[in-house]
Amino acid sequence: MSRLSGKIAVVTGGNSGIGLATAKRFVEEGAYVFITGRRRAELDKAVGLIGKNVRAVPGDVTKAADLEQLFETVRDEKGKLDILVASSGLVEPVEFEKVTEDHFDRTFDLNARGSLFTAQKAVRLMTDGGSIVLLGSVAGYMGLPGYTTYSATKAALRSYARTWTREFADRGIRVNTLSPGPVDTPIIDSQADSKEAADAIRAGFASMIPLKRMGRPDEVAAAAVFLASDESSFVAGIELSVDGGVAQV
Repeated sequence: MSRLSGKIAVVTGGNSGIGLATAKRFVEEGAYVFITGRRRAELDKAVGLIGKNVRAVPGDVTKAADLEQLFETVRDEKGKLDILVASSGLVEPVEFEKVTEDHFDRTFDLNARGSLFTAQKAVRLMTDGGSIVLLGSVAGYMGLPGYTTYSATKAALRSYARTWTREFADRGIRVNTLSPGPVDTPIIDSQADSKEAADAIRAGFASMIPLKRMGRPDEVAAAAVFLASDESSFVAGIELSVDGGVAQV
């Protein structure tokens, strides 16, 4: 497989979950991938799992200096960028009455603000005809109790894709949103205080989905390959849902 042969990609949040699965699949398809995340130990583990053609650059996408360091590293080592996958994100389910200013700011800072400034810096280095994939969520257009802030940030990403498709049109840079439904990643465990509680969350999600199971990170990664590759050369500004039908029927 070589649908991304010779391409240089950046995957934020590439140390775990969907980001890691996407980075791994990109390398299998012939790309060289830079991954970033805040935790060095997880980045090192991800590099070991991916095995080749990958470089970890520790950093926090909410910090301008870290973003500058990331893209300076890409420029110095490879001289260009073809693909950006902005998958760094935070989900903290909170009931409406319990939403705090700190929770709101923390969620928007990473999911919405971080994605914007990551893309802003990436575009300066990106080749004409490049591809930006924003990791959204079906929560951005479904009504899910407890997800007020998270859903709003994902709706913002969908809006970014529409606006940037127009703004980058003269350079042929395609921007699309990839919106998973419930996917079985370590984020599920972070939302529970025990294995039993995490399993209950998984069972609850599975019961909502027509296919009667949660998605797998590699299934979302397969869709990311499509949006990043020339196979989607006439696809721009869309939202591609990979959700087992949960938001479709």
